[in-house]
Formats: sequence, C-alpha cells, structure tokens
Amino acid sequence: MKKALISVTLLVFATGCISIKINQSNNEILNPFSREEMQLIEYSDALAPMRIYKITNKNDSIVLRKQSGYIKPDANNPILQTFVKRLYRTVTDSLSLGVGIAAPQVGILKNIIWVQRFDKENFPFEVYLNPTIIQYSQKKQTFREGCLSIPNRTDILNDRAYAILIEYDMLNGEHKTEMIEDFTSVIFQHEIDHLNGILYLDHLEKEVKDAKEGK
Repeated sequence: MKKALISVTLLVFATGCISIKINQSNNEILNPFSREEMQLIEYSDALAPMRIYKITNKNDSIVLRKQSGYIKPDANNPILQTFVKRLYRTVTDSLSLGVGIAAPQVGILKNIIWVQRFDKENFPFEVYLNPTIIQYSQKKQTFREGCLSIPNRTDILNDRAYAILIEYDMLNGEHKTEMIEDFTSVIFQHEIDHLNGILYLDHLEKEVKDAKEGK
C-alpha cells in the first residue's frame, strides 16, 4: 500500500545453504517454503529489497490472485528470518515508500505482512504472521488507497471498516488478538486482502456496481 497524505479535512495512503528440519520418523521436509520461494528469498542478502509483483505483468498478476498459505512461526528458521527482513527492506525501500506489504506481492504465497502502525508512537513497522480479521465494525470510513502492485493509480474507497478485530501470530509463536481502528485498520484490511488474492480494485468495482443498482 502506498503512503498517503492525511489531513484533518481529508483522510486519503539466492540459493545458499538451507537449514531444513527433517522429521526422522517419516522423513518429511518441514521447511515451510517451496524450492522456488527459497530461490527468490535467497537470491540476495537480507538487506536487499525484493522485486514487487505488478498487475501489469501477466505472470505477476496470476500470483497476486492466488491465496496464500499458513506459515509456521519459528524465530529460529533462517529462511523465514531472511524473508521477513527482505520484505521489510522492500516496503521501506526509497523506490517503494509503502505503509504496508504482503508476502504475495514479492511472489511468496505465505501469510506474512508488514504494517506501519500509525496508531503507535513513532509509527513503527511491525510484522504479522497468519493475520485474520474475525470481526468488522458496521461503521465505515473513506480513504484514498494505492497499492505497490498497482502502478500509477489511487482510488477512493468507502467500504473499509472503521475498526477490525484481528488475530495473528508473532515470529516467536505467540498468538494474539487485537482491535485496530482508523487509518491503521485500513492498512491491515488492504494487506490481509492480498493474502486472499484480493486487490483494492475489487472493492472499488463492487462499490460502483452497488451504486448502479441503488444499494
């Protein structure tokens, strides 16, 4: 999600040594990433941003429309640690200037997002694993949204919930539930949509359709 200007009157936003756990009883590989995903993650070091997938690229668009899967929290998994760092580097890269990013936006179909917390002091970026929205407020809010995967475009959406109740995992495995409100909740909704193969344009199309039908 691209950074947006917010005012009082307008609320507008490669392959190296791999440490893999093996179950000795059934010899199953428990590493959560596919070989292709590990190649993307380890293509460069943890300080290098990753390529952001765009809907203007046919192959990228196919990936962006896929649903991501569960990621097992493990603070000791070196591949997961490298990916989390590279995803952060990507969203904060000077060429991206984002306030949030989801793993599928760099070709990794796992439930991982980074969100800038405008509801906390100093607006820190925080990482969340397996985030799920379990409740939406009936109250809505209006924001102008953009997306790192949708170049050169922003649109005003009116259907984002003002408050959401979410649950998620921390890297250390701790499971949490939290109420998020206002602008930060929009970022969470936008990024969690990505994990389900949904783009903000889908919400815009629904708003336009509903308006024509008088809903």
